[in-house]
Order: sequence, then C-alpha cells, then structure tokens
Amino acid sequence: MKKHLSKIIFALLVIIFIIICAITAPITESAGTLWSLLPPIVAIGLALITKEVYSSLFIGIITGGILTAANAGTGFEGMFNTIVQEGFIANLSDSYNVGILIFLVVLGAIVVLMNKAGGSRAYGEWAVSHIKNRAGASIATFFLGVLIFVDDYFNCLTVGSVMRPVTDKYKISRSKLAYLIDSTAAPVCIIAPISSWAAAVSGTVEGVNGIQLFISTIPYNLYALLTLIMVIFVSTTGLDFGLMKQHEINAENGDLFTSRSTVYAEDDKPSHTKGKVIDLILPVIILITLCVIGMIYTGGFFSGKDFINSFADCDASYGLSLGSLAALIVIIGYFLCRKVLTFTECMDSVAAGFKQMVPAILILTFAWTLKTMTGFLEAGVFVSGLVEGATVLEVLLPLILFVVAIGLSFATGTSWGTFGILIPIVTDVFSKQLEAVTESGNIPSMVIICISACLAGAVCGDHCSPISDTTIMASTGAQCDHVNHVSTQLPYAITAAAVSAIGYLLSGFVQNVFVVLGSSILLMLVVLMVLKMMTGKKKAK
Repeated sequence: MKKHLSKIIFALLVIIFIIICAITAPITESAGTLWSLLPPIVAIGLALITKEVYSSLFIGIITGGILTAANAGTGFEGMFNTIVQEGFIANLSDSYNVGILIFLVVLGAIVVLMNKAGGSRAYGEWAVSHIKNRAGASIATFFLGVLIFVDDYFNCLTVGSVMRPVTDKYKISRSKLAYLIDSTAAPVCIIAPISSWAAAVSGTVEGVNGIQLFISTIPYNLYALLTLIMVIFVSTTGLDFGLMKQHEINAENGDLFTSRSTVYAEDDKPSHTKGKVIDLILPVIILITLCVIGMIYTGGFFSGKDFINSFADCDASYGLSLGSLAALIVIIGYFLCRKVLTFTECMDSVAAGFKQMVPAILILTFAWTLKTMTGFLEAGVFVSGLVEGATVLEVLLPLILFVVAIGLSFATGTSWGTFGILIPIVTDVFSKQLEAVTESGNIPSMVIICISACLAGAVCGDHCSPISDTTIMASTGAQCDHVNHVSTQLPYAITAAAVSAIGYLLSGFVQNVFVVLGSSILLMLVVLMVLKMMTGKKKAK
C-alpha cells in the first residue's frame, strides 16, 4: 500500500507541475521555460519510486522528445527523429562519449584479467592480515580514493574493483562501498589541481590564470571538503542513518545487497592460485601512469607545454582511451610473461570485461540522451535566467548560486555543464572587478567565493542525481544496484549540503576563509555527533 501511495503522490505532483508549466507558458513554447525541467523530474522521480533505472530514463527521454517536437512543431515523426537520430545516435557517435565507453570496456577487461590472474585474491588475503575491522576497510577505501585523483571515472572503477573483495570480507554493504567511492571521486577531483576537473574549470574564465583561480576556490569548496570529513567520521565511528543503516545491518547479517541487483554478474573467480599482490598493484600502477601520460599527451606536453598547462588543455576522454588501451597491452604482456594466464584466457577476459560494463554503458547512453533532451529544451538557459534575476542580492549570491547549481546539476546530471553555465554568469556580474585583476593580479574574494559555490553546488547535485555519470560509475565500481546507491547516499549528501549552505550564507557577510571554513567544519562535526547519538549505532568492529 505504501508503495502505491508513493506512486499516487508522485503522479499528483507531476500533474501539478504540468499545470504550473501550462500556466507559465504554452507547451509549444517549452524551450527555455519551466517545461524544460519536466523530463529529468519524471526520470528521477520514477527511478526512485519504481527502482527501475532503464525504463525511468527512457520515459524521461520520451517526455523530452514530445516537448521538443511540440516546441519545433514537427509532430509525431519529429519526436522519434529527435529521440533516435539527435539523441541516441548522436550521443553514441560523439567522439568524447565513445572515448569514455572505450575506457569503460578496457577497464572492465583489466579488472577481469587481474581477477583471473589471482591478483585480487592475493590482495584480499594480504588485506585481511593488515586490515583488522570494518572501519579499517572503509578508511582504506577512502585513502585509495583520495590517491586516485586524476579523474572521477577512473577513480570510481579502479577503487571499486580493488576494494570490493576487502569490503565484502568485512561485510560492508555494496551501498556503503558505492557511497565511499562516490564521495572520494568528484569531491576529490574538484579540489585536486592536477585533474580532469581542474582542466575543465580552468578554461571557463577568460583573462584570468585558470589554475590560479582553481586553487583559490579550494578552501571555499565547502561541499567537497565537508563530504571528505563526513566520510572519515562515518568510517571511523560506524555512523549510519537513513536507508543506509538498514543496508549495513543486512550486510552484517550476510546480505551485502539488500535488494539483489540482477544486472551485475558475480565477480569472476581467479583461474590461478599462484597470483600475487603484485599482480594487482602493478597493473593499477601501469594503468594510472599511462592514463596520466595519455592525458598530458592530448594537452600538448610532448609538444613543449609544461605539465600543469598540459593537464589544463587535455582531452580527458581521448587521453583515458589512449592510456587504458596502452595499459591493457602492457598488462596482457606482463601476465603472459608471468605465465599466470594463457593468451586464450587473456582474450576471453576482454569479452568478459565488456559484458561486465554493459549495465554502465546502457545507463550512460540513456543518461546522455536525456541530457540532450534537456539541452534542446534549454533547461540551462531557464535556470541561468533565474540566477541573473537574483544577482541584486550580492550578499546572498553565494548561497543562491550554491542552491541553483545543486538544482541544475541534479536535473541535468552534469556538474561540468552546470559550472560551465553558471561561472560565466558570475564573471558577468563581477566583470568590473575582474578587469582590474590583470593590473593587480589579485582575484576579489567575492568572485572566488561565488565560483566556489558554483563548483560545490555542481558536485552536490551531481552526487545526488541518478542520471549523473559519476553516480552511475560509482554504482558500477561497487557493483551495487544503482537505485540503492542513490537512495542510500541521498541523506548523507543532503546533510553535507545543508551545512555547506549555512557556510555560504555566512561567506556573503564574512569574506574570510578561516572563519567560513572553520565554522563550517565545526558545524559539520556537531551535526555528525548529534546524528551519532540519535541513531545509537554501535562503533564498527
């Protein structure tokens, strides 16, 4: 009955939203209006209620196609042309997207190779002798996530494949593992000066040194910093709340999944027992090294550019594809030389790796197509217009930008697209102050705070959104049911977001990083301790 009630409530809310949209603008003028938010609202709501990701995303895509056709006046035929030709086909033929898919498939093959060779088994045995409890396993996952800071996709899949055997051993739920992975992916990349995210941010503001600006935003990126603090607290104290608490109780009783995912196959069992820890560590090192080399190669490092600027100008998709393919060749050669796998077993691993990544590929394809629909409907233009209308409240601008960035990133599933839309608005608002930067070299504090709020909100919305690439990758890395990951992570993300919002409200009045960051950290710890006392969860053992 409760499940049916939630569906009825969602249907009523959608009907009310449609009525409001119809009042504000006719359906034939859906682009750049409130209508543009309907497709992601439908997709996200259905996913959370029905627990069916594929059908929910597809219905959201159809909704977007109907609105796009109505806006263009192309009718039924135009709707299908938009969905198939300009949606699915365009996204699957986009060079950047194809590069990400290649990286996914190759990484899947490498993971299967390491498992078949027995490297994961050997690492698990080593970890058991060095990691003594659930808290240790969680902290180890956190530190590995922090160490792999160059790219969030790479982070999610690598950390997941390495730590799954360890967290399974200590009965940590797959939902908790997905949370740990997701919380050390985008939140780490957005504060790492050498990362694909730093490269994306550094190119959004003209006339200012991009890397210098990015580094200046780090202390004010409250959501990312508070999320990392929260992960450490949760890992060391065993704090669990919301749906995650039930998932962790079930895991302690032997059920790691709570609701079993049917889309992820069981991890491949090792074919050989003579595998060693080096058979996992060395392939990971090779993969990281060659992916970094691939990224700086695409940025022009070998054509004379310095390392930092090469990262800033890199093509992350192309670089990761180059690096991962090169790593696959080297790793296959390594296992053949070690004689732990035959050539036939190596080739079989490539096909098996592709199969493991099919769920992620399907979800990504649907998510990309849904983003295309919201792009046609100019959702970003609509939201940016709301922000521009609120810029008269300069003191409240950091808070407004943070909240709007969360909403835009949550609805569109893209943090890069969100700060790509909002940061130019910030620079327009503070254009006069930025013109003086070339003379003084000092970026005004309010500019830094506002851009930080955009970045933090974009990461927060991305963290919460079921259609976010990074969220999907975290589910894939943990081999966790995607809806389980989203629903269990949401209370944690909302908690960090609420404290961050208070911090950004304070920052509008007190433009001092020590006061703002210090107060936010203190408040975060107080909130977490209160939650700990309220939940009464015993310390992890």
